[in-house]
Amino acid sequence: MITGSITALVTPFKNGHLDVKAYEGFIDWQIRSGTSGLVPCGTTGETSTLATGEHIQAIEICAKVSAGRVPVIAGIGSNNTASAAYMAREAKKAGADAVLAVAPYYNKPSQEGMYQHFKLISQATDLNIIIYNIPGRSVVDIDVETMGRIAQLPHVYGLKDATSDISRITEYKNACGEDFVQLSGDDPTAMAHWAHGGKGCISVAANVAPAQCAAFHKACAEGDFTTARALHEKLDGLFKDLFLCSSPAPAKYALSLLGRMSDDVRLPIITCRDSTKIAVQNAMRKAGVEF
Repeated sequence: MITGSITALVTPFKNGHLDVKAYEGFIDWQIRSGTSGLVPCGTTGETSTLATGEHIQAIEICAKVSAGRVPVIAGIGSNNTASAAYMAREAKKAGADAVLAVAPYYNKPSQEGMYQHFKLISQATDLNIIIYNIPGRSVVDIDVETMGRIAQLPHVYGLKDATSDISRITEYKNACGEDFVQLSGDDPTAMAHWAHGGKGCISVAANVAPAQCAAFHKACAEGDFTTARALHEKLDGLFKDLFLCSSPAPAKYALSLLGRMSDDVRLPIITCRDSTKIAVQNAMRKAGVEF
């Protein structure tokens, strides 16, 4: 089952290229630290700036290093339906266990258009599909009725929800069924998401604090919300300060302090400003991340 602390992996770069050695070490560290799933090539992975070959290579590296220890959920989203279907096929060849498909951005499709988009992806692969609803980035919002229809498509496994609307969890459960796995797409709302029936989070903060995030989600899964709340309070600054500049620049800066990779990002993202660096350092200390 895909559940718990699932890291939306950053993609390390060096001299303008994918830093394979850093990526391999980073992935292994994530798993050894307790992360229960990995998402290469999501938004946090700067996928919109990856060439197709780099995209596939990143999935291949993640699957190879993971070696079946945790699920690999490859980001394949695009606002070009044919491209998303192609990447779903390539993700399977690369060794992914599942795919993450975002609502088509920029095009502003109708609800029926989004349904048809995901229908084509479901026909292109037999991997489990996690739908990604993030209206803040994609502009369009997959409504509850449409999600209920999408949930009936072959291979659709669950949802990454980044609306921050906790009331939707029950609504989606009613529309999509008890077996439809719901994951939070926002670290700050992850505990509330669990309390209402969610099963984990695809997390940005877990890049920097994998052990702490794993412990937090373990407590949530066990219903120990006293422990979970205490851990949330330690992690809350990190949850928020990793977005003080355009993501994933702050996360990469934090990882550079940990010696995991450089803080290189690709335009139009730029490295974070000095005030953000100070805030991130303070948030790391509060979260118990030593550097």
